Amino acid sequence: MRRDTFIKSLAALAAAGALPSAAWASANIKIMIPANPGGGWDGTGRALGEAMRDAGVASSVTFDNKGGAAGAIGLAQFFNASKGDPNALMVMGAVMLGGIITGKPPVSITQVTPIARLTTEYNVFVLPANSPFKTMKDVIDQLKKDPGSVKWGGGSRGATEHIAAAQIAQSVGVPATQINYVPFRGGGEATAAILGGNVTVGGSGYSEFQQYIESGKMRAIAITSGQRIKGIDVPTLKEQGIDVEIGNWRGVYGAAGITQAQRDALTAMVVKATQSKAWAAAIEKNAWTPALLTGKAFDEFVDKDFALLRATMVRAGMV
Repeated sequence: MRRDTFIKSLAALAAAGALPSAAWASANIKIMIPANPGGGWDGTGRALGEAMRDAGVASSVTFDNKGGAAGAIGLAQFFNASKGDPNALMVMGAVMLGGIITGKPPVSITQVTPIARLTTEYNVFVLPANSPFKTMKDVIDQLKKDPGSVKWGGGSRGATEHIAAAQIAQSVGVPATQINYVPFRGGGEATAAILGGNVTVGGSGYSEFQQYIESGKMRAIAITSGQRIKGIDVPTLKEQGIDVEIGNWRGVYGAAGITQAQRDALTAMVVKATQSKAWAAAIEKNAWTPALLTGKAFDEFVDKDFALLRATMVRAGMV
C-alpha cells in the first residue's frame, strides 16, 4: 500500500474513533516554536508535544525555538527546512498574523498548511509591584498627560497586546500613533523587563504572568475579555469604562507541500492529543479557553481574522 494511501486510511479511522493508538507509535514529531522560551507559544507547543505523547500518537517530540519578528524568523525556517514533512508542526496564532501585516516578511502563513486552532487566551495588563501606579485608571491618567511617558511592554510589534494598547489609547482620546510600545522577542524577555521596571505596564496572556501575579511581584490591573474569566480575579477593561475586548488565539500549522491525506492524518493526531489527560491538565493550569477548530472552518477563520486584524491596525495607525 502506498504511504499516502496508508496515512489517509489512518486519518479516516482516527476520525471514526476506530484507530488504535499503537498505529501512531512510530511518529517522530518535530515542533517549531517561532519564539524564545518562556512565552505563550513556547508553553503551547510543549504542552501539545506532551499531549501527543500522552495520547499515544507520537513516540517522540522534539522542539526548536527560533524567536523574532512576531514569529516570521521561525516561519521562514519552518517553510524552508520542513517542506513535505508530514510530521512537522509549527505553533502560530493571532500574533503571527499581526506581525505579517506590519512586517511584510518574505514568507507568509499562506505558504504552509493549516492544521488546527487550539486555544484562546485573553491578555492581562500588569504593573511591577513597586510601580507608583496602582490601577489602570492611574495608567490612563498618565497616558492622557504624557502619552510617551507610558511604556507598554509586550510581544512583537503587531501582537494582540500591542493592538490592545492602541485600542485603549483610542478609547480614552489619545491618538494610537502616540503610544510608546516596546516589543520583545519572547515572554521571558518581556517578563524580565516588567519585573525590572524597564516598562511602565506589561501585557501578555495570563499564563505567562500567573506565577508573578500570585507571588505579588506583579499587580494585574485589567484583562481584555468581555467578561471576567473564571479563576482569574482581574477586572475587565470594560468594567473600568474602556470599551476594548480582544482575544489571543493559538494554533498549529503543518509543513508546506504535504498532501491532503497527510494533512488529514496530522490533524487527526492533533485532535486526539487534545482529548488527552495531559492536554486537559495544561488547559486548567494555564487558564486557557479550549477553542479547537480544524479543516475548512479553520481555514476560513484565519482568513477572516487576518482581515479583521488588518482593518483594526489600519484604524490604529499601526500600518
